[in-house]
Amino acid sequence: MCGISGAFALDGNLTDDVRAGVRRMNAALAHRGPDGDGFFDAGPVTFGHRRLAIIDRAGGHQPMANEDGSCWIVFNGEIYNHKAIRPVLEARGHVFRTTCDTEVILHGYEEYGPTIVERLDGMFAFVIWDGRTRELFAARDRLGKKPFFHAVIDDVFHFSSELPSLTQATGWRGEIDLSALEGYLSLGYFVAPDTPYRNARKLLPGHWLRVAGGRVETRQYWDVTEFDTDTRPDAAILAEIDEQLRAAVHSRLESEVPLGAFLSGGIDSGLVVSYMAEALGDRLVTASVGFGDAAHNELEAAGLVAAAFGSQHHPEVIEPRLDEVIDPVTRLMGEPMADSSAIPTWYVSKIARRHVTVALSGDGGDEAWAGYDFRYVPHAMEAAARRVLPGPLAPAVGWLGRRWPRSPRLPKPLRAGTLLENLGRDPAGSYYADLTFLKADDTRRLMGLSPHHDPASSSVYQAVTEPYRRCASADAVQQAEYADLKLYMPNDPLVKVDRMSMAHSLEVRCPLLDHRVVELAFRIPASRKQQWRQGKTFLRQLARQRLPGALWTLPKKGFSIPIGSWIGGPFAGRFRDEVLSTGAAIGAHLDTRHLGTLLDAQQRGERDHGYALWAAWVLERWLRDQSAGR
Repeated sequence: MCGISGAFALDGNLTDDVRAGVRRMNAALAHRGPDGDGFFDAGPVTFGHRRLAIIDRAGGHQPMANEDGSCWIVFNGEIYNHKAIRPVLEARGHVFRTTCDTEVILHGYEEYGPTIVERLDGMFAFVIWDGRTRELFAARDRLGKKPFFHAVIDDVFHFSSELPSLTQATGWRGEIDLSALEGYLSLGYFVAPDTPYRNARKLLPGHWLRVAGGRVETRQYWDVTEFDTDTRPDAAILAEIDEQLRAAVHSRLESEVPLGAFLSGGIDSGLVVSYMAEALGDRLVTASVGFGDAAHNELEAAGLVAAAFGSQHHPEVIEPRLDEVIDPVTRLMGEPMADSSAIPTWYVSKIARRHVTVALSGDGGDEAWAGYDFRYVPHAMEAAARRVLPGPLAPAVGWLGRRWPRSPRLPKPLRAGTLLENLGRDPAGSYYADLTFLKADDTRRLMGLSPHHDPASSSVYQAVTEPYRRCASADAVQQAEYADLKLYMPNDPLVKVDRMSMAHSLEVRCPLLDHRVVELAFRIPASRKQQWRQGKTFLRQLARQRLPGALWTLPKKGFSIPIGSWIGGPFAGRFRDEVLSTGAAIGAHLDTRHLGTLLDAQQRGERDHGYALWAAWVLERWLRDQSAGR
């Protein structure tokens, strides 16, 4: 795991000033690679690299060249099948000088060109300078585990692993573009390929990029294409899931540094640890974080798993302090990101790094296996209701839903407002309404704007519903899972995990996001993955076989902190000082008077506005950093 940066002249050669800028860009990535740095300079190109040494620590220095120096690479990530690819390339005449995976990518590119990405099993973002054709080739892994930012500045293509690094480029103007602010407030992130800067972009997952002849070309090389085709008996499907997960975990255990796992107490991380134990035995190391609040603590369940598999277990109870982490969490994210679970991710990464340099996690078990019961179960119910609801009645049902009482004091069977409101929408529209943390009207009100007469006129609506509508499955839950895989996963959880783990120079590997596991999951009909109003049917069956006690029955708790209670309680004064003061940068973008009413209601305990308040605070701190030139 590393940090990469560089520049490539669209015409002619680079100036010394641009090369100096790449040195600054690389220095800004030091936390991603504390084990050393390196550079490569040729006429039109400069590469920078920060290394976190995991494999071939002695020989895997970057930037790395092929045999004759005509091709150079910088690479961030891990290739899990590099040992299988190597002998194929050697048989074709390629000579290796190291045992690291980086060199396999480089020789693979020489042999196969851009199609090498289709042969790679791993997480990656890499750039290759091909001196033979004077082209730059870059690629990002299928699911988007590793980041890749790029910008053209004064006819020079720049790239980096993180946005703050990119801002160190020579000629950077940093023109802020908050035209996607509605999307950020609604979802908690800027949807790729957009960033909060006018000229900076993210390379989408499963895409490669080529810079040649003064032009930047991108192309998709991977997608989920097969849905709902697996009709085998449950036992046969379960056996293949078991086989695929075992292979995915075992392939991710290569390391020359201490390796362990995040153990949350949920079934996803528990399954990962169970397969690790098969290969590691008494060398298994796990780390868990719990909070004093029982609603945010799964240490007991994590301890049962650790004991069952004989792990060297490191549990820790913490009392998170917002004043301790608000600065590093908001600054190192590099862009506004309002998922407050970044805070516990910061803590668990910090604690795990005391014991290991590489950690496996259970990320990815929800999006492809119907794990988000609070969204997928109602979505399935709505789809069933639409099949019997006469079309002309839908607007009336939606009207009724908008006026249905929403009091939490109502018995659960009577809390039908959201269901009725969604029935007045098409399935993609109900997915949009369910995915947004802050609903459309509330978002517009916070921005000081009138509500949309038609939500479909919103750019964020189009961005959210496009992957849903594109999904080739006719099943509403599969469509929602696919959209989550394309939109939510790479823009929120994977960003959070990458930035917070790399802030502590910790590499995180995600076996459940192995592309073959994901493809298998989507071949299984959603009705078989989600049964009796509970998702992850097959993973729960597997957990019942492999995990101790009745952990397979436990509901999902999530990995969250009481951000609303913090802002409405001990940190209300600081929030007012930073966000609601007359000099706050956010005043140019949001209605701070309305924001103040939300804080007042939060303090009185009338309603939880924690998400909206946190999103505003994160944005304010990011805008301040831009003004300060950080």
